[in-house]
Amino acid sequence: METIQFTGKHRFLNLADRKKIRSLLSTTAKKHSKTIQTLQYVFVSDDDLHQINLEFLNHDTLTDIITFDLGTTSTVVDGEIYISLDRVRENSSTLNTPYFEELIRVVSHGLLHLVGFKDKTSKDAAIMRSKEEECLSLWRSIQ
Repeated sequence: METIQFTGKHRFLNLADRKKIRSLLSTTAKKHSKTIQTLQYVFVSDDDLHQINLEFLNHDTLTDIITFDLGTTSTVVDGEIYISLDRVRENSSTLNTPYFEELIRVVSHGLLHLVGFKDKTSKDAAIMRSKEEECLSLWRSIQ
């Protein structure tokens, strides 16, 4: 059974938004031949995500997202995704992108990591951006 949860500072997401985001995520996983078992999105502050970054990854930097893959098989998605709403807000301003669109990009980015996409090299980052754009197009179609 598929479980997609939103916790933390997520009260800005109404029931309709959560339902649409779940649909986006399910469709994206299926497109990549994956099944979501459990996907937990935790919305936090910059300070909270920075602390997680230090504690678990030993990185002393701010970031918008940290994804933990808890899966044990290659076809099932099981993970925790931490998103800094402060970073999403700042990135949307810097990129001149609507806040909610930037949020959907970051939410999708986490799932894309869990289905196998990387972004450490410039080639991988370009592929990741392309996949994020596919997710944003899908998002727009379900609006």
